[in-house]
Amino acid sequence: MEDKAIMQVLTKRYPKNCLLTIMDRYLAVVRNMEQVVMIPSLLRDMQLSTHGYHAQAGASDLYNYFTMLKAIRMDMEHGLLPRQEWQAKVAGGKAEGAETEAGEMEEAEEESVLGQLDLEAQFHLHFASLHHILTHLTLKAEEVTRRYQEKMGQAV
Repeated sequence: MEDKAIMQVLTKRYPKNCLLTIMDRYLAVVRNMEQVVMIPSLLRDMQLSTHGYHAQAGASDLYNYFTMLKAIRMDMEHGLLPRQEWQAKVAGGKAEGAETEAGEMEEAEEESVLGQLDLEAQFHLHFASLHHILTHLTLKAEEVTRRYQEKMGQAV
């Protein structure tokens, strides 16, 4: 009986704009990208073109997008690092000195502004932002996959 209840939860369909739907779609598209891209190094020096426009000079190549999208998927599936570990990872072990102080002041100002908003407004702001970001990242994963398939079609 308990297994049946779990299966119902796993197979439940969510509304189109539900955050869970967006998250599931992102995770599925990135998993597909990982399965399709058998040789990620082929993505080096390939630029992401957005709907016929060429990427800006100095923009990340598809390999960087590939690794970023995979890392985000891992965070979504396995949880985030504790804040201190994440900050240390981002800092890359650099001396934190003035950067930490500036970051703390910026964070305090941000918390002050957010503290003035009510919790519901904060939730909607972050929810809309997360929805937008995940949708954008899903499109990037689809683009990486498509471009890799195009390259492999040309190479074969």
